[in-house]
Amino acid sequence: MDTDARRYLTELVDAAREVLGDNLVGAYAAGSLGMAAYQPGRSDVDVALVCAQAPDETGKRQLVARLRHEVMPCPARGLELVAYRREVALSGTPEPGFEVELNTGPGMPFRATWSGDDRPAADGRFWYGLDRSILHQCGHSLFGAPAAQAFADLSPADLRRLLIDALRWWLALPTPPGDAPRTRRRGRGTGRLPFAGAIPGRRVVVEGRRRPTTGRRRISGRADRTLHRRPQRRHTTERPGGPRLPAAHPRRDQPGRVDPTGEAADGGRRRSVRRSPARSAPARCPTRCHRRRCRCAACGTG
Repeated sequence: MDTDARRYLTELVDAAREVLGDNLVGAYAAGSLGMAAYQPGRSDVDVALVCAQAPDETGKRQLVARLRHEVMPCPARGLELVAYRREVALSGTPEPGFEVELNTGPGMPFRATWSGDDRPAADGRFWYGLDRSILHQCGHSLFGAPAAQAFADLSPADLRRLLIDALRWWLALPTPPGDAPRTRRRGRGTGRLPFAGAIPGRRVVVEGRRRPTTGRRRISGRADRTLHRRPQRRHTTERPGGPRLPAAHPRRDQPGRVDPTGEAADGGRRRSVRRSPARSAPARCPTRCHRRRCRCAACGTG
């Protein structure tokens, strides 16, 4: 953990214990701090407090006044603090259910919400169930029992619903000025497709088939030419006592081959080979086998 963030969290827990006293039973680091992904100057400091009983209005306002950035400077972009009752933290429900929420810091506007029921739906009510699930899995205990014992996880159905709500909420946000996604041309038309890598933290799903790259077009064209290529005729000759084999030059030193004179090269059964009296074999076979005197039917040897 970052040194400045560690010192700030220590001061925050001490200040919260001074205000809440014995009612504070736990303090936990969540978000990037809990998942060991904190980046100084960019990440927020997410803290969850657990109280045995709901603090009164005076205690809530004293806690907010004591932890504001103007009183206790935050070394990160901002502080996001939420206080829960112990029974809410252990309930495993997706509802907000917090007692007080504080957002303050050099990089975020000040905001204090005094109850979970006061949270506007337009600002998203899905955050708190997801945060408690993260706390249960990887929360860092600053004071009190381990986070896995202080917070209960949500059911898979509730987690799926909250994640879908979060995605819809993010995609409905307007694009900030100057942060429009880059585009790329689509063929020769005037239409353009958003480039998904240009939007940090979001993923754009574009309907339609992606145009293949040059390499893919070459491979597909080569495959088409291979499929539509005219098949070459494979000429065979009969081997005495065996299967049909590809035609080749007759050789004297191979068993089963027939000598042009009609003598079997391996001393086997004699076989007469007749030449066509009308025409002689051409220099090359006209059926693309590229053999000289291959003695096939197309060469006129019969």
